[in-house]
Amino acid sequence: MTLLAFVILLAAVVIGYVMNLRAARAIRDGGTRMHSLEGFHGGYAALMTLVPTFFLIIVWLLFQDTVITAIVKAGLPAGVLGGKGTGEVQLIMSEIRSIAGGRIFGTPEDWKLEAAEHLVALRELSGWLLVAVTAALASAMMYISRRTVAAEFRARQGVERILHGLMVSCAVVAIFVTIGIVASLLFETIRFFQMVPFWDFVLGTNWEPQIPIREDQVAAEGAFGMLPVFLGTLVIAFIAMFIATPIGLLSAVYLHEFASRRVRGVVKPVLEVLAGVPTVVYGFFAILVIAPAIRSFGDNFGLPIAPNTALAAGSVMGIMLIPFISSFADDALGAVPRSLRDGSLAVGATQAETISKVLFPAAIPGIVGGILLAVSRAIGETMIVVMAAGLIAKMTINPLDSVTTVTVQIVTLLIGDTAFDSPKTLAAFALGMVLFLMTLCINILALRIVRKYREIYD
Repeated sequence: MTLLAFVILLAAVVIGYVMNLRAARAIRDGGTRMHSLEGFHGGYAALMTLVPTFFLIIVWLLFQDTVITAIVKAGLPAGVLGGKGTGEVQLIMSEIRSIAGGRIFGTPEDWKLEAAEHLVALRELSGWLLVAVTAALASAMMYISRRTVAAEFRARQGVERILHGLMVSCAVVAIFVTIGIVASLLFETIRFFQMVPFWDFVLGTNWEPQIPIREDQVAAEGAFGMLPVFLGTLVIAFIAMFIATPIGLLSAVYLHEFASRRVRGVVKPVLEVLAGVPTVVYGFFAILVIAPAIRSFGDNFGLPIAPNTALAAGSVMGIMLIPFISSFADDALGAVPRSLRDGSLAVGATQAETISKVLFPAAIPGIVGGILLAVSRAIGETMIVVMAAGLIAKMTINPLDSVTTVTVQIVTLLIGDTAFDSPKTLAAFALGMVLFLMTLCINILALRIVRKYREIYD
């Protein structure tokens, strides 16, 4: 039914546009001077129909399941949910939803079968109501917008007001989403620090988050020192930047100054394709190709190399960041005025001297900003390190050893039993908050460098 509602909305938008367009043309053909072009009258009808109806459909879909679940719960036999906790109630409702979807396991009670039938009937009724309300609202908005067609009606201003309102609404939603993300991290982090001392987390050198979550479970007492986790993150990020920075910068200089148009036309798209490769593919490449090659190389020289070495994860991450840095550097070099390059060559400087003493210093703000943004991405990378890095936190900077990262630990902590009342689960939010602050500081530093050292050329 949802698809039918959207089809009705699309048809109403098209019909409203065509109706107002033809009505405006009829007025113009009658010799009356129109304030706005005919297309603005059609656009006004389309937006007047689209915006409120689309908003209605989205709100309906957001609250539909909540309302239906509440009605189904209210219709259950008395005493069925009495004395049960939230988890047990959710389990019962999940079973009813499974039965309603045709997935029946065992022999459920009769009241569950009746509740599932009630759920199916409510969903069907909700779907038809959505279609009816969508058609009614779209028709009403088409009628209202059709009555506005007149020679003196300011349709262009109306379209601009609606579009301006949409853009402001999108900006407000983005702001509130950001605030919500930060607030959720902050709230759970505060709960974590109510269980674990702040300085034990910040200055601790032992990371063992496994703790017993039930009385009959055997587990360690737990240690939540973040230093080995962030040290492993920095080691892998350093390896990645050590590989990506020189290769990315040199490739940008070559493509911008030395490569012919034909070579640039081939290499540039290849780098862009490399940037579009999913990170999970890089992770497979790390564990299936790079890590075995590094271990084989180490065996030839008698070097002890861990199966999940930091060098493998960092190397592949560096390959992933090469097109990122290269693109930033290429754009920064391209922004340098041609007159500086021509002036340097005119006074007798070689091409290499022009690049090293004129172009590169002039483009350094953009280049440094791109490198710092690449560092931020390396620190926050998830899939490659989850697949190629280790799970045990160690206070080591040896690239041949196995280390873990913040993102690996966050994924590990949130797998399985995710009861948000234990320090084990809440530790993921504390790590996420520190990672967020680190990347935020790096991004702010990059922006400040770009703004401080940017030069404006005539």
